Amino acid sequence: MAPLFWTLGSIYGATSVALGAFGAHGLKKVISDPAKIRSWETAAHYQLIHSGTLLLAATVAPHNKLAAGLFVAGMTMFSGSIYCLVLDPQRFKFLGPVTPLGGLCLIGGWVALAFGTRRMPVFGR
Repeated sequence: MAPLFWTLGSIYGATSVALGAFGAHGLKKVISDPAKIRSWETAAHYQLIHSGTLLLAATVAPHNKLAAGLFVAGMTMFSGSIYCLVLDPQRFKFLGPVTPLGGLCLIGGWVALAFGTRRMPVFGR
């Protein structure tokens, strides 16, 4: 599990920084609604936090595929739907119900991480 989810966590982390920077600089040139800007910031923030969590899970709980899968699904659905809804709410209106489902996946990932198997990393080997 670790190589796939490590790679995905790294990619999601990098894209969260890029999308956060776009939200802070480029998006404001296109969208003036402060609520939409805040929604974008929330999506980037949650994506970054859960990217790091996915990297941690891939390291300390490499056999907990449920937790890792829920984090990936949650980031994709939660943050991805918000990005789409901010950019073009009419076109992506159907994604509105996906956002809370993504949030539930993120919560489920934390619960699966809490109760799943794990091992402590050994540093210096």
